[in-house]
Amino acid sequence: MIWDSSLITKYDLSGPRYTSYPTAPQFNPAINKIALIDKMLTPSDRPLSLYFHVPFCAHLCYYCACNKIVSKRYSKGVEYVELLNEEMRLRSLMLDHDRPVTQLHLGGGTPTFLTEDLLKTLFSHINEHFTLVNDGTQDYSIEIDPREISRSKLALLTEVGINRISVGVQDFDQKVQNAIHRVQSLEMVADLVNYSRELGIKSINFDLIYGLPFQSISGFKETLDQVIELSPERISLFNYAHLPERFKAQKRISDDTLPAPEMKLNLLKMSIEALMNAGYEYIGMDHFAKPDDSLAIAQKQGQLQRNFQGYTTHAGTDLIAFGVSAISDLQGVYIQNHTDLEDYRYSIESGQLAIAKGYVSDFDDRVRHKVIMTLISQFALNTKDIEEEFTLDFSDYFSEELDKLSPMIDDGMLNIDQSGMQTTLRVTERGRLLIRGICMVFDKFLSKNIKYSKVI
Repeated sequence: MIWDSSLITKYDLSGPRYTSYPTAPQFNPAINKIALIDKMLTPSDRPLSLYFHVPFCAHLCYYCACNKIVSKRYSKGVEYVELLNEEMRLRSLMLDHDRPVTQLHLGGGTPTFLTEDLLKTLFSHINEHFTLVNDGTQDYSIEIDPREISRSKLALLTEVGINRISVGVQDFDQKVQNAIHRVQSLEMVADLVNYSRELGIKSINFDLIYGLPFQSISGFKETLDQVIELSPERISLFNYAHLPERFKAQKRISDDTLPAPEMKLNLLKMSIEALMNAGYEYIGMDHFAKPDDSLAIAQKQGQLQRNFQGYTTHAGTDLIAFGVSAISDLQGVYIQNHTDLEDYRYSIESGQLAIAKGYVSDFDDRVRHKVIMTLISQFALNTKDIEEEFTLDFSDYFSEELDKLSPMIDDGMLNIDQSGMQTTLRVTERGRLLIRGICMVFDKFLSKNIKYSKVI
């Protein structure tokens, strides 16, 4: 990847992160719920990917934009796990029990908010309703707050099949941690990493954020040096989006403590250089991985995918999601649960699925989904593949979009390679950092009325 300041200045727009297409703002609360349930009942032999959203957090992190409920009452998890069990029971009635679960993820909130007994109960319920695999081929992960994990809880997680963890680090600088109300020492994280490896966890991801209050080049460089020393297999480097009008907790972060836009870009540039000099490869969309990590390997083999959990190596799965705000993806049929806990509880206790809204993709949606997800995962697209899969002429179907790409081609962000009958759209090293902007050209739903995060 090549850092090109002029391109970044020109194309640093606001746009979706494309964990789906169409993206969540297009989901319709007025959609016929019976139609969505009919789609769920469609027979399939595809493997399953399960997602569980645990909304509770014991601590309020001021930067957070997640769907969460802050509480020190760990007993809240008891009722919630029972609600998840009932939702699983309802959903499993629609599925072939023999379909293997090749991917599983616990997100939040803070999934490790659940006590060890509740985690045991949750996985007992999951095993009752679904067929988990535990032969080493599974990709079972959990998001971890280092302040909410013990050695015994971590050991329990490996016993139930978890083999990948994502650790919220953000920044090791004490002043930054105080400002965002997330104080956790380097020693605490290092102990978590070391014990995880002793337990045989094969992949560790660190979440980092640039653009937080009081961050400086020297301070964040020290954090990166410490992260590189701990050597996680994957690193997610997120841009802090300051939207206090949408997220109340962010009002506790004073605007005048935030890095100026130019400093923010410098923080990103320095971070990219530090990580790549340390041997990490840029996967795309804020993600870095070691060359021998499964993400990097999947990208080289053209098998990398993207869904609501970010980049994934498991293709061809149906994503079934449980809990407040969780979104399922059944081959372009999107189903989102209620985002309010009381609404979710009322639906489940009434014996109904907690469907709040959804979307059923049409032919055009599926074509654009394929184009966008291929570009964002592989940085290249063979147009013949699209033509053969959907029986269309790419240059005719996307004539307007190809015209819109012309300035980007002139600016060196991507090339159109012609070799015999093969035409390939190929994102250049200069364009990789701006891949969201390239994908936006193929998005027919983009709206100026929706406030997205910045591409950079």
